[in-house]
Amino acid sequence: MSSARPTDLTDRLRGAVGPVVDDAGLLLEDVTVATAGRRKVVRVVVDLPDGPGGVDSDRLGDVSRAISAVLDDVDLVEGAYTLEVSTPGADRPLREPRHFRRAVGHLLKVTTVDGRGLTGRLREAGETGVVLDVGGATEEVGYDRLAKANVEPELNRPEGA
Repeated sequence: MSSARPTDLTDRLRGAVGPVVDDAGLLLEDVTVATAGRRKVVRVVVDLPDGPGGVDSDRLGDVSRAISAVLDDVDLVEGAYTLEVSTPGADRPLREPRHFRRAVGHLLKVTTVDGRGLTGRLREAGETGVVLDVGGATEEVGYDRLAKANVEPELNRPEGA
């Protein structure tokens, strides 16, 4: 097993945990393996398949236990390891239409391919682009025009936003 390349291990881990995550009604966003001293750290990132909302702590705990049981059964990781199961953070770059649909209602900071910067509340995320409320004005931006997009953290998010 020690001769396996990290991508081979990652692919095999994805294959092992993917069905468990699917059964939980979640989407497997990412799997990584890192070395921390003598131990390995297996990081699994899960998310809702689509739409707004979040993965609550009970559901995250349930899928974590299920992933742990599968990893114990398949024994893909040589030696001691730590399992970390989480959801994508608010700082995740928004790249796919699904990411934008998950962020509807949130404040976004976007940069267009021509360098224009916008900060506005995401009102819609459709098939071809997004609709932002920028200071009371509606801005429509196609996905093909977005160079970068992130959710802006808000400590006091307005009611109904």
